Amino acid sequence: MNDFPLLTIITITYNAEQFLERTLKSVQAALNNITKLQAVEYLIIDGKSSDNTLEIAKHFSFISNIVSEPDRGLYDAMNKGLTLAKGKYVWFLNAGDEIFKPDTLINLFEAFKLNADIYYSDAMLVRENGSKVGLRSKFTPHSLPVSLKWQDFALGMKVCHQAFIANKSVAPPYDIANLSADIDWEIECLKKAKQVHLIEIPLCCYLVGGLSIKNHRRSLLDRFRVLRKHFGLLPSIYNHFRIFVRGAVFARTHGKYW
Repeated sequence: MNDFPLLTIITITYNAEQFLERTLKSVQAALNNITKLQAVEYLIIDGKSSDNTLEIAKHFSFISNIVSEPDRGLYDAMNKGLTLAKGKYVWFLNAGDEIFKPDTLINLFEAFKLNADIYYSDAMLVRENGSKVGLRSKFTPHSLPVSLKWQDFALGMKVCHQAFIANKSVAPPYDIANLSADIDWEIECLKKAKQVHLIEIPLCCYLVGGLSIKNHRRSLLDRFRVLRKHFGLLPSIYNHFRIFVRGAVFARTHGKYW
């Protein structure tokens, strides 16, 4: 616990004035409950916003650094964040996402004493108006494993990216050309990890409707490329059939989940 900062939280923004304050207020509430503020570094990587995103950010003194410049998309910005991060662990929490509860950092720092490479949890899904949808493990077909392995990603994104915290030493750069690069990144982190730890309480509230949802067709193709890379061609074809059947059955019994 003597390495500072211990945790770097990275928020990617681009014309995010509608949602950024929600995120920053949740971080501020969590920081108010810890005594060693220097243990947390907070970065905003902005894609040269033309709205009030940067003006909103200026009102929060805990922000360690703001970088605002044109980029080549979300994952290019995330790579910038990874490069700049000084913390032992990195946590991506984007505009509209929130730290789950004010005591989340207290519980997370206690878990860091285990010195695991990966920490993960469930995520609370929220709508744009801030209302809760439900836990991701209940509202979608993605149940949460008690002991997460990279093989659990055979059917797609097993753990919400905002509920996945990685030791920077096991974190590779993102593939900026792939809309499902977050799946690939988590798999690569898990392949390198020696110890993975489940946080029983959700780490975050996740704003439904990200980049992959808005570009659904391309995202599906990119997901196939990721799964083929890690599991092989024929298993990936079979697993995508399983994904389709599982999704159809879940939607029939639980309703549409995206």
